[in-house]
Amino acid sequence: MSSNKLSAVLEEQIRRLCLNDFPCGYGSWRKIKYRAETAGTEETDLLLDLLNCPHSPWRHDESWSPQAPALRWLAVLSHDHLHPNFIYNYFTTLRVMDKGVSVIDDGLLKFSKLEELVLSVNEISEISVENLPSTLKILELRANRLSSLNTLTNHPPPRLQYLGLSSNSLGSHEDVCHLTGRLWPQLVCLDLSDCEFQDQPTLLNTLCTLPCLKTLVLEGNPFTLACSYPGFAVDSLPQLSFLDASCISPEERRCFRGLANMKGLIVDQASIIVSVGRMRGIPDPMMSADKNSPDFPVVTYSYFVTYDFLSHQTPVDLKVASEPKNHLSATGPVVEVSSRDVDLQSNCERQLSTAGESTGLLVVNTEENCHDTTCVSGRHSTSKLAWSESMDFNDTQMYTVSDLRALKKFLNRGLHLSIEEEKVLSWPVESDDVLVDKPSRSVKEKKGGNSKDSPIKPDSTKDKSKDKKKKSVPELVQNAPIRRILGSVRIPLQSLVKGSKKVNILCDLGALHKESDVEATQTLEKDLGKRIKDEDKESKLRGVSGSKQKNTASSKGKGRKGREVDVHTDSSMSIQLEPVTVALGVELEKWQSAPEAPKYLLQQQ
Repeated sequence: MSSNKLSAVLEEQIRRLCLNDFPCGYGSWRKIKYRAETAGTEETDLLLDLLNCPHSPWRHDESWSPQAPALRWLAVLSHDHLHPNFIYNYFTTLRVMDKGVSVIDDGLLKFSKLEELVLSVNEISEISVENLPSTLKILELRANRLSSLNTLTNHPPPRLQYLGLSSNSLGSHEDVCHLTGRLWPQLVCLDLSDCEFQDQPTLLNTLCTLPCLKTLVLEGNPFTLACSYPGFAVDSLPQLSFLDASCISPEERRCFRGLANMKGLIVDQASIIVSVGRMRGIPDPMMSADKNSPDFPVVTYSYFVTYDFLSHQTPVDLKVASEPKNHLSATGPVVEVSSRDVDLQSNCERQLSTAGESTGLLVVNTEENCHDTTCVSGRHSTSKLAWSESMDFNDTQMYTVSDLRALKKFLNRGLHLSIEEEKVLSWPVESDDVLVDKPSRSVKEKKGGNSKDSPIKPDSTKDKSKDKKKKSVPELVQNAPIRRILGSVRIPLQSLVKGSKKVNILCDLGALHKESDVEATQTLEKDLGKRIKDEDKESKLRGVSGSKQKNTASSKGKGRKGREVDVHTDSSMSIQLEPVTVALGVELEKWQSAPEAPKYLLQQQ
């Protein structure tokens, strides 16, 4: 791919200012004292209005530099001053964003008075500092392709006060070594957000050497997910005034005082608490049960929630209370039902709405794709609860993660949560009396026929019936559980990477329709279609002529429409169900003060 030079883009922007064309510059449109006035000439005020009028075709995009509109004004008022050197030296701010720039060439040195250079969202992978003007004070390189700071730190601009490096692939130990006060003596603001820095102590020790540093942005780095952040950073950088766009108060400094000097603290380890709460909206599975159905098998339904987490987590169950009384468990193998065999799944695959930080309750819809399990292995399952209108799982798990880079990827991807149903069929145990026959019985007796040699006494039947009444409830044997996924959702957790400490989400999986409702609707529609066809055949066979036939047809048409409306209304009313919702909370544990850190570590051990 051919490189896109910065100087070429800047020259094109200057050319689009039309400094030598109408209404700027000199030409037949200008009134000059020594030239006779003609019909084509314009007043200077009118020419200036053409530069600013919102609907003027001569108004151009001037957001790339605040000096651009002033330069056009100057081209109208005194065009004689606009020689090339004057134009280059006039610019102090250049903002070239999302223009595909990949090379900062020596053409930038023409702008000898440049103080601010913004090159966000381009394709720059290396920076030749010899091509940066020495007057530069602000350099913004957000969202480029930087993977190393080697080339940037070879004689950097000595007056640089702001350096923006966010959203680049930076984070190695070598990159940390290039952020010292010796290289950046006047740096006041540093933006390292959304990079890949993991070693918090080493980075903070290096940033301590920046003598003028007052504002630091670190959010979005893996180590900011640790329990020690931001307390460890606040105590390690006493000269800092702002951290992640928040002012550091004296009270906050007091709370974290001494944290940086505590030895043996594991500062690059994160703890996440995942809580599954109340679930509503599951339709009663026994509503469609036939009252005349046989006593066996006994069918029981239970419901539980599962979700993914990292493969290298250390889960700790934070539930102190005992298991709920309606907890159900089944032994033996489990039969998984494919989602394509479940009509409910089609109602659960919806687009996931975007969500950000929320201290209240945030509603999300079901996901588009729930099967991306990169960096995820195991799934946690809550306890199984019998059906009720509101099922409170009260499940809380804490996960301790050391690989913070993997945790960042996981949170950006989102947590995959599913609702599952378990169906168990139970049968009575067959007794030995039924299975074993007497050897003296004949073939006819076995088949139920009467035999002269073995007459049946009438009293024996009564005795058997009495014995049956005396027997207790038969012992039941359970078949292998049958499980099926009722719905899945991808929970957005990007706000935790961006600085939020807690996210409360109400997962909305839509209404789950019972199979009996769907079958009933289809049957009603089929019956209606058959009825309409039969009426059409009868009307043709009768052969009624004249107005009577028209009146009959119109009345039948009205009847059909009325029946259609009734059937569709009834079916829609029967299928209308409340959406299935699950309350979920995800919280990042953070140290609130220096004395809290040792206590927290003792709890973890």
